[in-house]
Parts: sequence; structure tokens; C-alpha cells
Amino acid sequence: MSSADFTYDHVGATRDPGFCPPGYHPMRVRTRLGEGEPVFRQAAEALLTWELHRALGVGIETSADRAAPDVDVTVTLAGVVRAPCRVVWTVEEHRRAGWAYGTLAGHPESGEEAFVVDRTGDGTVWLTVSAFSRPARWYSRAGGPATRGLQHAYARRCGKVLRRLATHGLDEY
Repeated sequence: MSSADFTYDHVGATRDPGFCPPGYHPMRVRTRLGEGEPVFRQAAEALLTWELHRALGVGIETSADRAAPDVDVTVTLAGVVRAPCRVVWTVEEHRRAGWAYGTLAGHPESGEEAFVVDRTGDGTVWLTVSAFSRPARWYSRAGGPATRGLQHAYARRCGKVLRRLATHGLDEY
């Protein structure tokens, strides 16, 4: 993977959720999905196989069926805005699963966004969407704070949709 393909420096920096490069806006939205190993497994699978993004109702084209480094992803919003990205890292551990993608040329923003599901010691399952970004196109610059508000709303919606996917078919939910 060549960092020259990305529209920002610090490729992979979302591994450190507290990091935000100068000139970028940070975002961190955490949503409780439920409790227990079955919720974690279903959430991780939905996240790693793009099911979450499909269920969000956005268009999604990927170069692989599962998130992995170097997989190209294009998200389409309202059939009009195309947002090309590339997966920069993934994690699949006993209590943590997820990935991050970075923006490529043509994306309305410049930066990186991570989607991570983790199960804490008490069994609670969380989705954390974290990002650093700044406008890269005229329309995202023109949107100003409203653009960041939409990004936060999207992250909150990810949590609501993944909660539904992660608890589907489980008796206690």
C-alpha cells in the first residue's frame, strides 16, 4: 500500500483513537450494542463483511467480500456523492474487531475513519466510530459545521443499525 494514494498524511493513525493531526477535526462516537459473546460475534461479522454499510442504505462497492488492508471501498451517498477509500488496517481479536479506511482522490473529505467493536470485561459490547477529517471538495467546505454534523449523525446511525444487526435473532433482545 502506497501512502501516496491517500489524500492525507498519517495513514493508519486511527489505531490511536486519541490522535488527530493538526488542521483536522476529530470525531469519536461510541454506542452500546448489547451484552455477551453472541452480540459481539454478530456485530463483528456484520462490520467486517460490509453488512453494516449495506444495512445503512448507502451504496457500497468493495474489491473484497471482507475488510482487509488494501481493499478498495467506494461509498455512494444518495446515488450522487462518491467517496473512494482504501482499508488501511484491520483487527480481529477475541474481544475486538474492526477496520479503518482512508480517503482517496475524489472523496469529499480528507482523512481516516475507524469502525471498531469491542467487548469489555463485564461483557458489554460497544461500537466506536472514530475519525479525523477535513473538507477536500468545494461542497464539503461550503457545508462547514453542517458537514461535521452529518458525519456525527452518520456515526450515530451506524451504532443504531449495528445494534439491530448484532441482536437480531437472539432471545434476550
